[in-house]
Amino acid sequence: MTGRAGAGPLRRLVVLRHAKSSWPEGVPDELRPLAARGRRDAPAAGRALAASDCLPDLAICSTAVRTRQTWELAAGQWGTPPPVRYDGRVYAADVPELLEVVREVPAEVETLLLIGHNPGLEELVLELAGGGLDDTLDQVRAKFPTSAIAVLAWHGTTWAELGPGAALLTEVTVARGTKA
Repeated sequence: MTGRAGAGPLRRLVVLRHAKSSWPEGVPDELRPLAARGRRDAPAAGRALAASDCLPDLAICSTAVRTRQTWELAAGQWGTPPPVRYDGRVYAADVPELLEVVREVPAEVETLLLIGHNPGLEELVLELAGGGLDDTLDQVRAKFPTSAIAVLAWHGTTWAELGPGAALLTEVTVARGTKA
């Protein structure tokens, strides 16, 4: 089932791919930490979300170390961060798994931040976007790099209504910090 314009409040799904991670030898994938660039880019993602007025009511974050660190550094840029849920289903998830997680979000949440991994996040954005402003869809199709942020907007009474083609991709940003 897909949401219809005017069929409920405006909701935004903000999708954030984790910041750049390092590849330490012998460390399992889920335990990989952020690289130096990731530690610069994650706070920049938090600032970009604030500047775009996309601060979430709730964040759902993969349990992987690099996503948790991305969340902590991004949310550290805001006065009062929203609640966060760490959900193991987001790690290495495909579109159906990600949609299952999103559809469980309480109706009172109007802006949701989902922090996870590719290729699942990129595929989710492309699946949900029925259209895009400017060249946003082309940007995501070309590449959804680390620290990329995609904002999907749609009208719906509950998150369970969100489905393929129901949202408009309104913004794509790639947050980059500067070297000290």
